Amino acid sequence: VQLQASGGGLVQAGGSLRLSCTASGLTSNSYAMGWFRQTPGKEREFVATIRWSSGHTYYADSVKGRFTISRDKAKNTVYLQMNSLKPEDTAVYHCAAGSGIITSTITSLNRYTYWGQGTLVTVSS
Repeated sequence: VQLQASGGGLVQAGGSLRLSCTASGLTSNSYAMGWFRQTPGKEREFVATIRWSSGHTYYADSVKGRFTISRDKAKNTVYLQMNSLKPEDTAVYHCAAGSGIITSTITSLNRYTYWGQGTLVTVSS
């Protein structure tokens, strides 16, 4: 299984970016794909995730209303549209996938088996 993330970059506060994560080798339909982010010295934190089959989405409180996660089944790709970006959104964003994750643990990074490389998002003030 491979996850390929792209779309990071430098943007001014208030701007937008869209991250993409394309999966290959995933055979189960019962997985969730999502995004976590990490800044130096801090633990990796949950951002958003989507259930592949149902399309149900989950968001961290810090990004609700600003970020939207979506999927394109035909392309095996998950997108994270990030609007109204803030300097505190600056981080390395990692996409991840896991199967059979129950709702109560869907924000837990240790429930995700597969990880892509990170993509850096920098928001300037």
